[in-house]
Amino acid sequence: MMHTDASPLAGKPVQVDLGEGEIAYFNVEDWWDRVAGQSWMHSNGNPAALKYAVRGAIKRLPLDDEVVYGKWLNGLGDLVHVSEVRA
Repeated sequence: MMHTDASPLAGKPVQVDLGEGEIAYFNVEDWWDRVAGQSWMHSNGNPAALKYAVRGAIKRLPLDDEVVYGKWLNGLGDLVHVSEVRA
């Protein structure tokens, strides 16, 4: 299901739990499905979606579209599941 409203995290810097006590800062743009116009699961050939799929399988992230797109401090775009965002 596509998100119709912007993510509550849109436009905000957040902390992401990378595992093993490692935290990184991430600037959220919006839900991935609003940015790309489709689910990350249907974004064949997209490097960020592919990287997320691999990382999600390893970390056993939920298989849903509660995924935001944004950029790390180094400027690289990536996908992050909302469950990885530290409150």
